[in-house]
Amino acid sequence: MAAIIRNPADPERLWEDLFLVDTARMNSVVPGPHLDAIGLKPKGRRICRTIEGGEAVFDATVADIEVMGETVGATVLYGETDVEPSLGLTALVSAGIEVDPTGQKLRRLPAVRLKSVRAGARIRTPSQRKPEENGPNDSSP
Repeated sequence: MAAIIRNPADPERLWEDLFLVDTARMNSVVPGPHLDAIGLKPKGRRICRTIEGGEAVFDATVADIEVMGETVGATVLYGETDVEPSLGLTALVSAGIEVDPTGQKLRRLPAVRLKSVRAGARIRTPSQRKPEENGPNDSSP
């Protein structure tokens, strides 16, 4: 699926490519040189478990990720130069995208699910939304 990684401090600096959707991974991964090229700097490190049961340490930063017309801020890990870019579960859920593994499709939810709504919150029904807030429901990866 196509996605765009942007530098939040300078949105004109971006990198766009096809990304693997990886629901087994919480954070997204981008080849480090592409993050460097758009001016992002590591802000911390993440320890991740490998398939073999070991651990790997990655530099991490925060970037804007645009996917299916939604932009969210998310943690992005600095991958090796030849790593396949991947979108992790956190970015997808934050963007209101649901994964249908059986049909191999991604679906934009009409609204991001909330556990609860605080008393007095303004709630809009679909008929009260502006047309640009209603996006397509289905898209293939």
